[in-house]
Amino acid sequence: MTDSKIPNGPTRTCVNCDKLAVSEYKPFCSRHCADVDLGRWFNESYAIPAVEPPDEWSEE
Repeated sequence: MTDSKIPNGPTRTCVNCDKLAVSEYKPFCSRHCADVDLGRWFNESYAIPAVEPPDEWSEE
């Protein structure tokens, strides 16, 4: 018999606010933190800077 209060795996914290993550919104603690993260994606806050290679063609 298992107790429903015991988590099934390692305890994780929310990636935004460090509260205990909830299985419904993992890896977040609430809908609010999930929406904040989604907003960061929409605003391109998580953009990875790209390094443009030099052009190989010269217009001489």
